[in-house]
Amino acid sequence: MIIALTGASGNMGGQALAQALELPFVTEARVLLSGKKKNDKFAKKLKRRYGKRIRIFRGDISDLGVCRMFADGADYLIHMAAVIPPASDASFHASYASNQLGTETLVNAVKSLPQQPKFVHISTVALYGNRDWRHPWGRVGDPLLVSPYDSYAMHKLRGERYLLEAELDCWVVLRQTAMLHANMMKTNMSDGLMFHTCPNAPLEWVSARDSGYLIKRILERDAAKEVPQFWKKIYNIGAGRRGRETGFDTFGAGFRVIGGTTEKFFKPDWFATRNFHGLWFADGDELERLFGFQRQSPDDVWREIVKSHRIYALGKLVPAKLIYFFVFRRLLKHPNSPREWIRRGDAARVQAYFGGEAGVKALPKTWEETKLVAKGDFGDYDKLRDVEYARENGMLLSHGYDETKPQENWSLDEMKDAAKFRGGICLEAEYGGDPYRKLRWRCGRGHEFSSSAYTVLRGGHWCPECCQPAPWDFNRLAAEIPFFAQVWYDTHDRSEEYAYALDENGNPALTKTEGGGNG
Repeated sequence: MIIALTGASGNMGGQALAQALELPFVTEARVLLSGKKKNDKFAKKLKRRYGKRIRIFRGDISDLGVCRMFADGADYLIHMAAVIPPASDASFHASYASNQLGTETLVNAVKSLPQQPKFVHISTVALYGNRDWRHPWGRVGDPLLVSPYDSYAMHKLRGERYLLEAELDCWVVLRQTAMLHANMMKTNMSDGLMFHTCPNAPLEWVSARDSGYLIKRILERDAAKEVPQFWKKIYNIGAGRRGRETGFDTFGAGFRVIGGTTEKFFKPDWFATRNFHGLWFADGDELERLFGFQRQSPDDVWREIVKSHRIYALGKLVPAKLIYFFVFRRLLKHPNSPREWIRRGDAARVQAYFGGEAGVKALPKTWEETKLVAKGDFGDYDKLRDVEYARENGMLLSHGYDETKPQENWSLDEMKDAAKFRGGICLEAEYGGDPYRKLRWRCGRGHEFSSSAYTVLRGGHWCPECCQPAPWDFNRLAAEIPFFAQVWYDTHDRSEEYAYALDENGNPALTKTEGGGNG
């Protein structure tokens, strides 16, 4: 078996490569690395470790010729390459080149081959956008409301849709949840990104090792022809009950490593109050049933981090106030910090992340006055994290059609109902029974487009012209689309009157809309 992997130098990619090569029938693993000098050393390391079983391709992921050579002859193409935050926040172009254009180029390369490899695409939980305690649970088919100015999520959204509509022979989309890895603390101690994490944001943590093990298990079980039902679907990579936390207790778990707590090291008004991303997955058990990959808890990973980075344990010997001032408080002035946006009067980001100046003025000053999901201020925390409790108490979003019907029994009625719930119509006179055949649709603003039933009903995608930002005009769209309204208004007032746009350089801008959200 020949496998081709992008993103092998990343946290998930490194684990996927190492664990896939534990399988004796994987005779060759191809790795695509950019021409950056830092990859010279990495390429030599791979060759020393794996010898003739590793084959290095050097080139740009947006180069069709390179991607075609890379994929030609492979049995599987596992696409894990991505420019993620904070790098995607710092470079809009880099995010586009990797997360959107790179994916499109790989898809085109695979489609051009007479014998196509099976395409495994790693997407992201960020497509679902911001959630809070009102609707912390999500599943495949939920609306895709990527948070304003999240270029990573926007470009991943477009890349995923391109793959879904490409009509490849065999593919699967895996939407990755929040991922814990060995470099977690190092990465988050150097950027204001950590303050984008809302304390009440629902987060479901899977480890990089388990994510890599999932790839191994897919190869293993598919080679044995045990999972034919797996392909041509979208799944959420979840972690199960023990991986479900919020932003607040996630920080607490990490800070225990250095002898601290969230309250000791942070102030509540350092954080954004919305515009993040995260979910607890109501359907995360689907992949677990197929592949049995969920082995590590967040605590397991934090213990590994301490073991491999002994320097963090020394934090227990340093007074908490010193860590507060010299490690974390200094990050408030970082260009990617919400407090810095407030200080310099960045109206677009302040509106997106706080709801404007009024939201900033309402920020709690102390943890005592801060309402927290993790401390039971919105109900029993253990119950809130239980998926059966969520189902019994109506915490899952509606998709607008009869979901009791299996995909193979869909009819034109499901198409019409789904389109109506999205503020539009299905233009077809008949369905035909093939969920992957492209149908004609019209959104509420009159844009006509072609998409498969699967992309719309199961993927959660809708109009590629007005619902695939930028600009992010969800305030007005939610007024027209019940599918969006059921979650957007959890954290946005109906009277808001802004669309979130990007200027010619990819920088955040605000556009005032007539009539606000009621327009």
